[in-house]
Amino acid sequence: MAVAAAFAVQGLLFISLTTRLPRFQDKWDLSELFVSGLLLMVVLLAGAGSALSELAATRRGSATALRVGFVLQALGLAAVAGAPQRGVFVGGLAVYGLGLGVVDAASNMQAVAVEHRYGRTILPSFHGAWTAGGIVATLVTIAVTRVGLLAGLLPLCVVALLLLAAPLLPASADEPVSTSAPGLDVPWRRILLLGAAMVLFYMVDTAATTWGPVFLKSVHAAPDWLLPLATLPYLVASLATRLAGDGAVARLGAVRLLRVGAVVACAALAVIVFSPTWWVAVLGFTFLGGSVAVIAPLSFSAAAVVAGGGLDPEARRERVDAVIARFNQFNYVGGLLGAVLTGVVGSESLRPGFAVPMVLILAILPLAGAFRTEGTTRPTRPTRRTRPT
Repeated sequence: MAVAAAFAVQGLLFISLTTRLPRFQDKWDLSELFVSGLLLMVVLLAGAGSALSELAATRRGSATALRVGFVLQALGLAAVAGAPQRGVFVGGLAVYGLGLGVVDAASNMQAVAVEHRYGRTILPSFHGAWTAGGIVATLVTIAVTRVGLLAGLLPLCVVALLLLAAPLLPASADEPVSTSAPGLDVPWRRILLLGAAMVLFYMVDTAATTWGPVFLKSVHAAPDWLLPLATLPYLVASLATRLAGDGAVARLGAVRLLRVGAVVACAALAVIVFSPTWWVAVLGFTFLGGSVAVIAPLSFSAAAVVAGGGLDPEARRERVDAVIARFNQFNYVGGLLGAVLTGVVGSESLRPGFAVPMVLILAILPLAGAFRTEGTTRPTRPTRRTRPT
C-alpha cells in the first residue's frame, strides 16, 4: 500500500501540473515552441534525476531516494505555483523535473522488489495507482478552475511531504545496502528492445497528458473548464486497463495484449488527428488510454525478470535496482518524442503533431515478441500427475 501510494501521489502531482499548462501559457504568454523548450528541460533533468536515484539507491536504498525525490517535487511545484516572475517559474520547473526522475526510478525499484516477493505480475496495478492519482488531479483541476494557481497546487505539495512517513520497503529487506555499484552483466540487447517499447508508450502518454488540453483549446477552441477532459477520459480508460492488466496478461499473454493495443492506439490517434469537434477528440483520447496503458508496467516487469534471472534473492535486488534506474531513462526518451517533437511538429497546428505518435506506435507490433519472458507470458497448464504405483 505504501508503494501504491507513492505511485498515486506521483500521478497526482504530474497531472495537476500538466492540466494547468494552458493557464501557465496564458499567465506567462508562452508560445507552443517555448513550452516545448520547457518540456525538453524537464525531461532532461528528469533523466539526470533517474541517474542520481541509482547512486542513492545503491548507498541508501530506493526508499530514501524516493523520499528525497518527493521533497524536490514539492519544493519545485510550490515555486511553479507561486512564481512572481517567469525566471522563478522556470527554476521551479527545473527542480520539479529533477525530483520527477528520482521518484520515477525509485518508485519502480520499490514496485519491482514487491513484485518479486509476490512471484507474479503486479506492476500494472502499481501503475494503475499512478493513473488513479492522475484522475483525482484532473477532477480537482476541473473543480478549482476559478481558484488561483497557488491555492490550487500548494495543498498537493503538502500531500507529497506527508508521504515521507510512508512505510516503504527498506533496502535491508532483501539484502544489505552495498557501497559499490553492482556488476551489470545483463543481456542489454533484450532490455533495449523492451526499452524501445517503453519509449513508444511514453511518446503517446506524454503527448496525450501534456498536449491534450492544449489540443482542445487551440484546435477546437474549447472553453477552459473543458480542457481537462482531454486527460480525464484518457486516465479513466488507462486505470481500467491497468487494473485488469494482471489478469489479462495471465489469460492472453503479454505479446497478444500489446499487439492488439498498438492497433487500437493507432486508430484512436487517427480519430484525434482528424476530429471535427472537441467531443470526437475526447472519444479518441479515451480509446487511446485504454489501448496502451499496460505497455509501461509490463516493460518494467519484463526488464526486471531479464536483469535478475539466475540470481539468488540476496544478489538480485541490488542489480535489478541499478538496471531499473537505467531502464527508466527510456521514459524520458519517450517524453522527448511525445512532449517536444509533438509540440515542434505541431507548432502551427497540433493535428500533425499528434500524427507523429499515430504512425510510430505501430512499431510495438514487432517489439512485442521481446516480452516473452517469465512472469509476463501466459502460464502453461500444469501437467497431470500420474497415480503412483
